Amino acid sequence: MGTIKIIAFDCDSTLSAIEGIDELGRSRGPAVFAQIEAMTHDAMNGRLPVEAVFGRRLEIIQPRRADADAVGRRYVETVEPTAQATIAALKLRGWTPVIISGGFRPLMASLAEHLGIERVEAVDIFFHPDGAYNGYDKNYPTTRSGGKPEIVAALKREFSPTQFVMVGDGASDLETKPSVDRFVGFGRYTPREAVRQGAHDFIYTLDALLKIL
Repeated sequence: MGTIKIIAFDCDSTLSAIEGIDELGRSRGPAVFAQIEAMTHDAMNGRLPVEAVFGRRLEIIQPRRADADAVGRRYVETVEPTAQATIAALKLRGWTPVIISGGFRPLMASLAEHLGIERVEAVDIFFHPDGAYNGYDKNYPTTRSGGKPEIVAALKREFSPTQFVMVGDGASDLETKPSVDRFVGFGRYTPREAVRQGAHDFIYTLDALLKIL
């Protein structure tokens, strides 16, 4: 493979306005949604380690395949308005887009296809033949703190990119900063001061990437 430049995007609250896990919680009614949303906020703001909430949220929700499919459609409906054009332009400039997420791979498939992103690094979620919840890949790196830097390291080993840029809104994205050439914080949906202060650049629309890369 020739030279490759990788631009990796977080999914939730970056490529799309929603947090997939919160939307799964919403399908179980307002009380469950509020509980799940609070746990997500604590993890994304760095108040709790990801592993403290990851499996617990799914146990509470017990999402069915139909719920996952519905959230998949919601990702596309709430896509960041400049994402599709920006990713197309970056690809023309020689960048390879990747999603690195602590969310769920089956939920993101439609969004990745919509955006022309072939590689999705996210957590697999499993269902029984009747569509009932059957667990998730507990060994996947992004189910725990420090997981996204592990994915970055694996992609570097696989592709030996000449440049690696990460774009995201949360504490787990900021963890990649030492491993990437440039960390771009994203604040359109949930601006976080720690991410803004830690980032090399901080943007509010994805098309701003076209000016800084």
